[in-house]
Amino acid sequence: MWWTWPFLPALVLLSELSVVRVQTAPCQTCRKLTESFITGLERTANKNFGGGNTAWEEEKLAKYARSETRLLEIVEAACEKTDFECNGLLEQIEDQVETWWFHRQQEAPDLFEWLCIEELRLCCPPGRFGPDCKAQKILLRLGRCEGEGTRLGDGECVCDPGYSGNLCQSCADGYYREKSSNESAGACAACYHSCKKCSGPQDYKCLDCKPGWILHDNKCVDIDECGTELARCPSNTYCHNVEGSYECRGCDQACVGCMGSGPARCKKCARGYRLKGAKCLDVDECSERAIACPGLNEACINEEGSFHCDCADGYIRRDSICVENKPPAGPEKGLFDDMTDDEVLVLQQMFFGVVICALATLAAKGDMVFTAIFIGGVAAMAGYWLTEKGDYMLDGFLKGR
Repeated sequence: MWWTWPFLPALVLLSELSVVRVQTAPCQTCRKLTESFITGLERTANKNFGGGNTAWEEEKLAKYARSETRLLEIVEAACEKTDFECNGLLEQIEDQVETWWFHRQQEAPDLFEWLCIEELRLCCPPGRFGPDCKAQKILLRLGRCEGEGTRLGDGECVCDPGYSGNLCQSCADGYYREKSSNESAGACAACYHSCKKCSGPQDYKCLDCKPGWILHDNKCVDIDECGTELARCPSNTYCHNVEGSYECRGCDQACVGCMGSGPARCKKCARGYRLKGAKCLDVDECSERAIACPGLNEACINEEGSFHCDCADGYIRRDSICVENKPPAGPEKGLFDDMTDDEVLVLQQMFFGVVICALATLAAKGDMVFTAIFIGGVAAMAGYWLTEKGDYMLDGFLKGR
């Protein structure tokens, strides 16, 4: 068995629940499955167990031709992995396939007939249709009846393309009977595309014409419905002739009613357009109106057939009014925010010089404490100015930077 025994009760229940699904599986899926199975039979016809002692294997394991090993090889290749319908059906009918393989193969060699028609009742024999496999009323050589060979359809018969009649023996409209070299009737071949009836495939062998054409000297000539009263087009469309018929196409947007394509074929100009010469052209309301956009700070924008008002450059609309588009205010700048680094350094040195001068004045009065501070400040100032940075700052200061 393919199924493992611990799951057998659940799978039996699943099998019972899936009977309806089997009944509705399409006949063509069952046919495809059995054809693939037969192909597998042919592929494995000359194989054996592949062991080292074939005689012993066949004695102990029975003949390979009827073995479960061969059955598994065939079943594994019966459906393509992407064919879900085939795999789904195969899972539901494993018991029936095993029954045929081990017990019914001799008496019912046709797997399709035994499985798809008799056991699963998905298909019917040729010439029958419907749930009870009723016989067709007629057998067609050049057509088929709806549901033939399946449990579906109503048996209504349809002829192959090019044929007609109760038995599909006549040529349909647009086809003619080809001459045959023997006594049998020739096949039905297509006439020239405009011919309803003909005696040959050429355009000059028409006997009758399809709608939209008229016969003239055995040729079917197109009828220009747009030049007659045959065309019926709704308002704001116009008639355009095509072979064998006509089309109703929309007028240009500049038109109210038209006789053809483009603004030069208007019956009347649409709103926003004016007749200039022979064409309905757009009216530039922005240049012709004194105040097209009366709102404050508004600009007129012309467009095809109309215009609209928008805020002028540098303005945005807020509460239906165009106001100046100012950037949001940032934090206030400090006193020294706009100064460069060099300017700040010069300012610091000037301040330091003022402090040194004040200390020098106090030191001159004989105050020893301020004298010491003055001497230290002078030494620090000298050390700074002797550095490269001090040289750079001094040079910049002397040049007026």
